[in-house]
Amino acid sequence: MRKKGPRGTGVAVALLAVIIAAFPSFAVDAPPLGYRVVRSYPHDPAAFTQGLAYEGGFLYEGTGLEGRSSLRKVDLRTGRVLMRRDLEGPLFGEGITIIGDRIVQLTWRHHLAFVYDKGTFRTVRTFSFPCEAWGIAGDGKRLYISDGTDRLHVLDGETYEEGGVIRVRDGRGPLARLNELEYVRGWIFANVWGEDVIAVIDPKDGTVKARLDLGGLYVSPRGRGGEDCLNGIAYDREGDRLFVTGKLWPRVFELKIRWRDLRGKEKKRGALWKEN
Repeated sequence: MRKKGPRGTGVAVALLAVIIAAFPSFAVDAPPLGYRVVRSYPHDPAAFTQGLAYEGGFLYEGTGLEGRSSLRKVDLRTGRVLMRRDLEGPLFGEGITIIGDRIVQLTWRHHLAFVYDKGTFRTVRTFSFPCEAWGIAGDGKRLYISDGTDRLHVLDGETYEEGGVIRVRDGRGPLARLNELEYVRGWIFANVWGEDVIAVIDPKDGTVKARLDLGGLYVSPRGRGGEDCLNGIAYDREGDRLFVTGKLWPRVFELKIRWRDLRGKEKKRGALWKEN
């Protein structure tokens, strides 16, 4: 089964629906994380978003599909692509992350990752990865890579050598289909492929501490289970803003997260806050 992409879409979507029904992701004890939508911005509706990052007022985006994969620098407010580098035809681009003055971009099944100069998109080096690579995030020293299972591989941020594996679990057991990742205030935010939910993971032990339910944020004209699913998380550390989008979505959404939900304090009620 193809993970994603236009060929074999009908079969892939049908199988995905069966998988989701058979293995629901979240146990009831994963508490909701509140948020409010601040605004939204234009996004290229042809971009098959696989990875998203934010720095210095710009979005950096990795897109997928064979023959259409790219790395982009995007003006947040207008959605205009300011710089772009296309991957070679057979490569299927996956997640990206910024670490220092470099950008790391994964490929899905080619076991190959690219390291670029952030300012020029020039390839600095490549490194290999032993299994499928889906999403990637960094905390400044370490990289975390998802492979579509419940595992997060931990790599050294300078040598790119693997130093361990985190097994992600919620109250029901292993949480699989982890996809796009972002490191946010000490937590790992992870899209769960095929769902409108982001898992908030403690990297110390892999436990899911909360869920960010984004159902209804964008209603796909293709219906649930289509290719245009939620997949793209970026965090603005200085402005404390979370940006989310999806494959083939026409908008990027800016969210304000209610962080006290992760500290176990009293929940704030009010019309501006989405209660999950």
